[in-house]
Amino acid sequence: MGVQGTLEYFSDLLSSTKKKKKKKQIQTVALKIRMDCEGCARKVKHVLSGVKGAKSVEVDLKQQKATVTGYVEPKKVLKAAQSTKKKVELWPYVPYTMVANPYISLAYDKKAPPNMVRKVADTAKIPETTMDDRYIQMFSDENPNACSIM
Repeated sequence: MGVQGTLEYFSDLLSSTKKKKKKKQIQTVALKIRMDCEGCARKVKHVLSGVKGAKSVEVDLKQQKATVTGYVEPKKVLKAAQSTKKKVELWPYVPYTMVANPYISLAYDKKAPPNMVRKVADTAKIPETTMDDRYIQMFSDENPNACSIM
């Protein structure tokens, strides 16, 4: 192994220590977009298919939903969709079986597709009032001033 072989060895060693780019994974980004007609849907599909890395774009006019699949970032897809001047947000709905309390006011949405509710954090709880505590205390067996009917 001469000088040439040593130089190649160090060259390979240095090039392998450089940071390699992370390979993006295929993602599916779903958006809720306000669309009124086929022309709107066509415009949205054309804009979203122009996003770098988009492999397929599906637009559902009835559900007001656009789905982009490919090597894309959700922020870039959202920004591209907002360039159409339509009301756009990430798809807010999940199946109602995945939410702990699907009928609280935060989750229930009349405009949601069938069997879907808005995605809410698990920490969202049903708001309780102080009135509930008073009624419980009023009819308690431990309260000597409780209702005489009981």
